[in-house]
Amino acid sequence: MGLEAVVEEIRAKGRSEAEKIRSESQAESNQIVAAATKRSEAIKLAADEDVKKQAAHLISQDVSAANLLVKREFLNTQKALLDQVYEATRKDIVALPESFHREAIKKLLTKAKKEIPSGKIYCNARDVATVKAVISEHAEFSKFTVGEPVGIDGGILIESEGGALQIDYSYRTFLAKVWESGLKDASDILFG
Repeated sequence: MGLEAVVEEIRAKGRSEAEKIRSESQAESNQIVAAATKRSEAIKLAADEDVKKQAAHLISQDVSAANLLVKREFLNTQKALLDQVYEATRKDIVALPESFHREAIKKLLTKAKKEIPSGKIYCNARDVATVKAVISEHAEFSKFTVGEPVGIDGGILIESEGGALQIDYSYRTFLAKVWESGLKDASDILFG
């Protein structure tokens, strides 16, 4: 065999060896790229899931905050309306005719006399004459005197002699009791 044939054989082996190495390198490179692509897809999916979870959590928080704000505004509006109803009721009671106030004062004095048999009666300026008339017309109230007018809408305040015992029979006190006991019913009627 000639030198030329040996050189050609070595070159052929070298090319074959180089092609084999290139082929193995390309296969290994393809495997590494495929594994990296697979890992990057897994990371991307995990990141997408995390973003979705965080977005859902943020949306949930915003919806809850908005619902709370709406509920607070609704309750504030209900309270404002109930306050208006209370105030209108109070004004309507105050505006009732003198005959109503006279009868109310007589009944309140009868009730108060059971706890305080004598003492001083306080009322608003509008009802002073009415209280004096009720006392003078009914002997059972003769042990009561009328004190200075006080700032109440109507009704009476009674103080025993010496001031040890006081009873508040003002309209506002009675209205507050009725209001507290009937507030839920009033709210149900007004707001369903």
